[in-house]
Formats: sequence, C-alpha cells, structure tokens
Amino acid sequence: MSDAIVFEDVSKFYGDVLGVNRVNLSLPPGITSLVGPNGSGKTTLMNLMTGLIRPSRGSIRILGMTCDEPEKFFRLVGYCTQFDSFPKGLTGYEFLYSYLLLFGYDRTTCDELAWKAIANVGLTEAAHRKAAGYSKGMRQRIRLAQALVHDPRILILDEPLNGLDPLVRAETIALFRSFAKRGCHVILSSHVLHEVDIISDQVVLMSGGYVVAEGKIQDVRDEIQDQPMQILIRCDRPSELAARLFQQDHVVEARLHKDRLGLVVKTSSPSRFYLLMNKIALDGIGIESVAPVDDDVNSVYGYLIGTEEAAR
Repeated sequence: MSDAIVFEDVSKFYGDVLGVNRVNLSLPPGITSLVGPNGSGKTTLMNLMTGLIRPSRGSIRILGMTCDEPEKFFRLVGYCTQFDSFPKGLTGYEFLYSYLLLFGYDRTTCDELAWKAIANVGLTEAAHRKAAGYSKGMRQRIRLAQALVHDPRILILDEPLNGLDPLVRAETIALFRSFAKRGCHVILSSHVLHEVDIISDQVVLMSGGYVVAEGKIQDVRDEIQDQPMQILIRCDRPSELAARLFQQDHVVEARLHKDRLGLVVKTSSPSRFYLLMNKIALDGIGIESVAPVDDDVNSVYGYLIGTEEAAR
C-alpha cells in the first residue's frame, strides 16, 4: 500500500527489555494517535517509523519505502520528539535555516522555507532570539517547525501539545488538521485520551509494548463519553477562574491546588471544557497551562484497555 505506513510482525527488544512486540498495523493518511501510559511502547514505535532504530524482527514500509534509501526517506518524514537540545548560540531562524542546508537546498530556498515554518507556528516575533532561551511552549513550537519545515508527507510527533497554552494549542491542532487534509499522515503520541478525542481520525491503544486495540476515534469516544476528566489549570487568577467555571453545568468540581498556583477541575464534558478555556484565555485571564491529571488519565485508560489486557 503506497499511501500507508505498514508494520508486519514487528518486534523490538533492547537486550532482555521489550520495546514493542508482534505489531501489525496499516495506518492510512489522516491523524492517527498512539495512546498509552509511559512505557507502553509509543516512542519505540515512532523511532521505528523514522528509522532511528531498526526492528529486531519484522518489516516496516513507509509509503512503499524503507529507511534503506535515506536520502529519499528523510525527505518524506518530519519528527518532533519530546526532548530538545539546541546548538549553542543559534536563534530560532538560524536553527531551521541550518537544518534545511542538510537537505541540500540553496540559501534562498532555505530562507523562504524557514520563515514559512516560523509563521506556521506563530514565532515570527521571536525568530531572532536564541532558541535555547525560549520558554517551554516556544521550544515545543520551534521543534514542531523543524519537523514540518521541509514539507514532509509524514509528521511524527511525540506529545506535541505538551507545554502549549490554550490558544496556541487550538492553532496547533488546526495546523495538524490542515496537514492531514492534504492527504498526509500525522502520527502523534499522547497519554491524554480526551485530547486524542478532539484531534484524531483513528487511534492505536498500546500497553506493555503491545497494540491492544485500534480503530476509528468514534469507538473511543463512545467509551469515554461518560467518564469524568480531572484537569489541572495553571493561571494567574485562580479564584476568578473558579467563579467562572462554577457557572458551567459540566463542571463537577473545582478546587484550589495545594500549591495555590492553580485549580484542579473535574468536568463531565472535556470537549466543552477546552472550548471554554479558549474563550476565557481570550477574555484576559492569564492561563499558563492546561493538563489532565495523570492519575485520572490512567484510570480512564485502564477502563478502556481492561478487556483487551484480560484477553491477552
């Protein structure tokens, strides 16, 4: 299948440690989310897709190609990892420009593509600042710009929404959707099921290195619609935010975090909640971050995979 990402009986072991085992997948164009807790095998699967590691057994074909043709292969793929390490002294613009030179583009093309990617992630004003001095959210955006700067057909993104404020998060999701509408692949990992719900066309659930379920996002949506979600919000005026939230019928609970620097909110409708946060951010309350509470996410995830894990 020349338009699919295909895994055939793929396993990866690190000595005696299991990375992934017996993976058989065929991922079509669109937005696919790899979902699972830390250690479930998501990053290993992404590293296999990008050719950074080789399978211990099995085969992988990316749009009909393998990573044995690196010059062609790496023009197809853009990878945004969770980790950043920027060359000392480079600005955001210089970081992208120097990366493009590795692809053999002429200097004029490097300049045009670098500025286009910077605009796509909303960093035009910060382009000439040192990348190593960026905030967490800005570092996340410049890494995303690096992944898409050479206009790949496949974007592979490891926890791409971490550290983004609500408005930038909404813009980034819109960017992913526009990329997918062109017939490209967006493969992203997340441990946040409700975030996956608003982004994805299809989902792959992973646990302990195994694929335990896969399918259309509607199947996951049907399962999680009655599961309340607990979310931590970091903001500059938590008391004012709490008063706004208590007016909403889908907010079950809102309490001040123990460090008094944010709120812990429980909502019965995460999709409505995230839309509300976008509006509140536009109204002037300074929101630093919005993130599901890990223990709560893991309980919903455990609910979803319980039957598959039992069967395996």
